[in-house]
Amino acid sequence: MSWNEPGGDKKDPWSGRGGQKGPPDLDEAIRSLQEKLSGFFGSGNDGGESSSGIPPLKSLGFLIVGAAVIWGLSGFYIIDEGTHGVETRFGKYVATTQSGLNWHFPAPIERVEVVDVKQQRYIEVGYRSGGSEQVVGSVPKEALMLTKDENIVDVRLAVQYQVKDAKDFVFNVVNPAATLKQVTESAQRGVVGSSTMDFVLTEGRSEVVAQIKKEIQDVIDTYKSGILITSVNLQDAQPPEQVQNAFEDAIKAREDEQRLINEAEAYSNDVVPKARGAAARKMQEAEGYKEQVIARAEGESSRFSKLLAEYAKAPDVTRKRLYIESMESVLGETNTVMIDVKGSNNMLYLPLDKMVQHQSSIQETNVPPSATEKPYQTGIEPPTQSVGRTSTRGRDARGR
Repeated sequence: MSWNEPGGDKKDPWSGRGGQKGPPDLDEAIRSLQEKLSGFFGSGNDGGESSSGIPPLKSLGFLIVGAAVIWGLSGFYIIDEGTHGVETRFGKYVATTQSGLNWHFPAPIERVEVVDVKQQRYIEVGYRSGGSEQVVGSVPKEALMLTKDENIVDVRLAVQYQVKDAKDFVFNVVNPAATLKQVTESAQRGVVGSSTMDFVLTEGRSEVVAQIKKEIQDVIDTYKSGILITSVNLQDAQPPEQVQNAFEDAIKAREDEQRLINEAEAYSNDVVPKARGAAARKMQEAEGYKEQVIARAEGESSRFSKLLAEYAKAPDVTRKRLYIESMESVLGETNTVMIDVKGSNNMLYLPLDKMVQHQSSIQETNVPPSATEKPYQTGIEPPTQSVGRTSTRGRDARGR
């Protein structure tokens, strides 16, 4: 039933309390709010406490000071050995702190990001070894690349790095690992693309790794990323599986070629010094023989010069003496057999065996030792393959 209908309670919605008509008393509401606020801040009665039991203003001040002290103490932090702290104030860089006890304005004014500068981090290009990665094994889109001679090689790298500047590492690069990986792929393709396939897969592996490391460091330094490349490891470099067998055959042929070259060089290093030594010995013997012949000729010449003077004084006597000396030297080196012709019988005995033996010994004594040696003896035989080839060529020549 409506309030203004017959039989109603005659109370309109705007009636005051106690049957008073009109809106609520605004002064009363304000007064009630003031009482609550004065009780909260400690204005009170004779007993020094508010009616609600809240501590006085002095106690609240102590609480505020205590909270401020606790807030200030929360700004102390410890940086472990091998790590650096990057302090930011409202997101702006302030300082880089070293290991030990440090202090900063607590949050939300300043924050500290701790960066491990000694940790060896790594990325893998061309393959995945597991861990947090879902893919394990080769990653063809990263590993396969073209060489200078338009061949395809499968190259897999592992790059190890660490942080050298914590500030640059935090602020200058959003995702350092992803950035480094992209730079590594670019440097890898550039170096491999400027090299031949044989160079990358054989003797140039170390040089390729050194060039890739230099390229990565140069590019990453231009970004001021705060990253130091410690090592680049070439995990694997090989041709694609489709041509693997043919390439292995080529490698074996190259190894055989190198082995034969090494054997030939070893044989040359063994024979040439001995041949040079034998030649030097022959030269020394020839020089000695030359000096001996010259000295003998000079002695004979001097002797004949003296004999000429004696011959001019007494020709007959000198001629007879020379004849006797010559016969003495000739007969002294021969095996002379004296035969009595008048008193001998018809049977003569000649010791021919002793005469021949004596003559041989005289010849061996007069001949110099070097004259009986072969022109060249080293006692070294060349490799069997070289001999076989020479013999084959000789047979082919005779066949023709």
